[in-house]
Amino acid sequence: MILLDFVWTNLLQPQWYIDNGGLWFILLVVFAETGLFAGFFLPGDSLLFVTGIYSNELVKAGLDFDTGNSFFNLLILILLISVSGILGNYLGYWFGRKSGPFIFKRKDSFFFKKKYLYQAKEFYDKHGGGAIIFARFLPIVRTFAPIIAGIVEMDRKKFSFYNFVGCFAWVFSMLFAGHYLQKLILNYFQFDLKEHLEIIVIAIVAVTTLPVLYKIFFSKKKDKHS
Repeated sequence: MILLDFVWTNLLQPQWYIDNGGLWFILLVVFAETGLFAGFFLPGDSLLFVTGIYSNELVKAGLDFDTGNSFFNLLILILLISVSGILGNYLGYWFGRKSGPFIFKRKDSFFFKKKYLYQAKEFYDKHGGGAIIFARFLPIVRTFAPIIAGIVEMDRKKFSFYNFVGCFAWVFSMLFAGHYLQKLILNYFQFDLKEHLEIIVIAIVAVTTLPVLYKIFFSKKKDKHS
């Protein structure tokens, strides 16, 4: 039934994953978005926020288990999804380490400039930890950050530490916000976020992507004027 009703735009809708795959589908999406090239378009931030809203239902249905406490159910989700995101980043880092020597030997072309790799290496040497943490909160960037870290051979221990910190901070903040904002807004304004998920998705996409687009757009303008 899922395959018969499937359209490609479903992949951008958090509710579709919750309705058709639940917890295990969410774990797969987080792993793919943080570790596979093809996962860059998946709805990481909005999916986690909506997951926080449905945390109790997801734990009951996915694990056939209920702690009887919404806070503990949320902690279970935070732990499981954090592990998935950490493993995803490790996969991206591993791929980068394996492909790095080949890429550094590659000749420059219209689409590839080796100088950018050296600039990336210099950036990671100076700010690698911060880059791994902040990349978690930026769509598309979080997919490629661990791969580039592997390509420029960022120290494994350093990468591992910031991978753990960044992933936990990302997952905790998104799930916590979704879970408790839902309760807060429902109690004080009688506005059920579950019935207006499209507003949430639009708002989160805007908040997370506009800074990236701003940086890209204005950096290009500065390059032209310099």
